[in-house]
Amino acid sequence: MSKKIPLDLLDDGGPGAYVSERKIYPRDVSGPLNRLRVAAVFWLLGMFYLFPWLSWDGRQAVLFDLPARKFYVFGLTFWPQDFLFLAILLIIAAMALFFFTALAGRLFCGYACPQTVWTEVFLWIESGIEGDRHKRMKLDAGPWTGEKVLRKGSKHVVWLLFALWTGFTFVGFFTPIKDLAARAPFGWGGWETFWVFFYALATWGNAGFLREQVCKYMCPYARFQSAMFDRNTLIIAYDPMRGEPRGPRKRGLVGSVLERGRGLLDQITAYDYVFRASRHPSAADQQAQATGTITLAGAGVEAAPLPKFAPDELGDCIDCTMCVQVCPTGIDIRNGLQYECIACGACIDACDDIMDKMGYPHGLIRYSTQNAIDGKSTKVLRPRILVYGALLLGLIVAWGWGVGTRSPLIAEVLRDRNALFRTVGEQTENGYTLKVINKTDKPQAYTLTLETDTAGIALPGTPVAINAAPQEVVSRAVTLSAPANVHGRHDIRFVITGTDGSTRQVVDSTFFGPLQ
Repeated sequence: MSKKIPLDLLDDGGPGAYVSERKIYPRDVSGPLNRLRVAAVFWLLGMFYLFPWLSWDGRQAVLFDLPARKFYVFGLTFWPQDFLFLAILLIIAAMALFFFTALAGRLFCGYACPQTVWTEVFLWIESGIEGDRHKRMKLDAGPWTGEKVLRKGSKHVVWLLFALWTGFTFVGFFTPIKDLAARAPFGWGGWETFWVFFYALATWGNAGFLREQVCKYMCPYARFQSAMFDRNTLIIAYDPMRGEPRGPRKRGLVGSVLERGRGLLDQITAYDYVFRASRHPSAADQQAQATGTITLAGAGVEAAPLPKFAPDELGDCIDCTMCVQVCPTGIDIRNGLQYECIACGACIDACDDIMDKMGYPHGLIRYSTQNAIDGKSTKVLRPRILVYGALLLGLIVAWGWGVGTRSPLIAEVLRDRNALFRTVGEQTENGYTLKVINKTDKPQAYTLTLETDTAGIALPGTPVAINAAPQEVVSRAVTLSAPANVHGRHDIRFVITGTDGSTRQVVDSTFFGPLQ
């Protein structure tokens, strides 16, 4: 007879297969890295919200016109035939990700990822309406009152308006945004309406509710980033040799370990203290409720609690947990490198601020390499970096050269598929369809001529004049003729030349005559 599992065991607040995520309340922080992150937010979102409204040569500066199969980017027009440049651009993005990750960790996640950027804005809105970290926690823990309904409702209204503006701007990259605004909202088509609200809902949900869960559970980059790390990669790291053993103390009671006789701990002792502190968190650690993976030992490994230390034996970490409180993913960086860390640098700014108040030098938490933390030499210019850098530079140069030197003319020749040839009196004729694409924003005039090594094959009326309006695709039927004594297959070349002589395209094709 099988036994039923009590329901309270499935959701007892402890570890399990399905555990509700604790909401994280990141504390506001100030410092040079935070200012850099804020500047990145304004720069990236500024480009996103501003570019669709800019004009270039009488057209929207950035417009991806899918029905016309044309991409307009600041005076450059990309056609479907330019797909190679898009492929190279994607390869450049991937190579840049490899290069910067191997060099300095998850810089993209901390400063440029759309999830990070929009979450930062939503957090600004939340803190502006609900208050700082302490007030937000108190508001969520308290009963539903008129003030709570007003603040929560106002926050979601502002979130929703910002999300709708984001969805509208997104669609504005694919539909002329001024026309989209003039028709809003009842004049929108079905797909326009769908994508505006879908993108708004995705922004509202990801940046307002999921937040760090997208980085921890949905983004694959967090999972395979370790494959691009080594001990010479710049990471955000805590220095346990200087910081351990951690513990509170009175300000000014004891100077930094670098200023007194204790000095730095040996590596084994320092990491042992970190491991034991992670297994037996202090009251401050428990109150901070840090989450995240602990990489110091396997599951189930036991550790003895830390003893009491005299003030002169303590390290520089005062166990204030500010590094945990400011972390947007809620981890404790003192436990070592964890996949939840997005390398935003908030813990560095918070720790440096505390060090200033204590009169200690900066750098207890800092950008460094694992080798440098362990007192070993660091090699920044290692083979991996040089290979990634050389490939990235080569791809960028190739892409720039290709875009800068690409022909403003596209010419294609299609043979008549109904018949290889037809006989008209004493002549053999082949039919073709010539397509000429003027990729420029000005009208162009071209001439069509024929080149062949076989005598007798001719293009009547040579040279043939072709006029094309700006961005126009011109289709022209072309017939080649040859005497009846021209047999079999012959190579020919259609030559399309601009009247100014600056543009020339050669298209290879074939001429077929009757078999002998």
